[in-house]
Amino acid sequence: MATPKFAHVVLQTSQPTAMRDWYCTVLDGHVVYEDAALTFITFDEEHHRIALLNPPVPLERKSPTTACMHHVAYTFDGIDDLLDRYVLLRGKGIEPAVCIAHGVTTSMYYRDPDGNFVEMQIDNFAEPDDATGYMHGGEYAADSVGPAFDPELMLQARKDGATAEELTARSWSLRSDLPDPMGVLLGSG
Repeated sequence: MATPKFAHVVLQTSQPTAMRDWYCTVLDGHVVYEDAALTFITFDEEHHRIALLNPPVPLERKSPTTACMHHVAYTFDGIDDLLDRYVLLRGKGIEPAVCIAHGVTTSMYYRDPDGNFVEMQIDNFAEPDDATGYMHGGEYAADSVGPAFDPELMLQARKDGATAEELTARSWSLRSDLPDPMGVLLGSG
C-alpha cells in the first residue's frame, strides 16, 4: 500500500497580505501564485506548501479555545540551523512565543498574524527508533511537554562552545523563571 506524502497546508484568513509576508519571511519562501482569493507559497521544489484562502467574508482571529489544528512543524538539520533561523527572524521583529526542550525535539514556536502556531524544530535523535525509545522512558513520562528555554541563552551558550548534545538535553533548559510552556501553547501562560 502506498504511503501518503505531505503536500501542503491551507489557511483561511482575512489578512492575506500580512499572512503572506509572515510565511514568506519565516519559511524563506516565495509566492508562486496570487490573486484576490488565493495565495500559494513554497520554500522547496513543491509548487506550493502553504496556501492562503481569502474568503469574501471577514474571519475572526483564532483564539486559544478554538478547536482546530494547533500547529505545523518544520525541521532543520541541526542546532546551528535552528539558531540561525532564530537570529534571522529576531532581526525582522519575529520572536518565538515559547521555546521548549521536548526531549525528542528542541523547538521554537512562533505565532502567525492569525494566531496559528508554527514550530521550528530539530530532532534530538539521529534515528526514529531512538526517539521512540526516549518517549517510553522515565524523563518523558514525567513531563511529556518539557521545560521552556531562553533562546538568547542557548545562542550565547553555543557561541561559548556548548555542544549540540549539551544544548538539546533537558537538563540544560531547566529554569524556573520562564513561563509554563503548556500554558503558552494553550493561551493561558
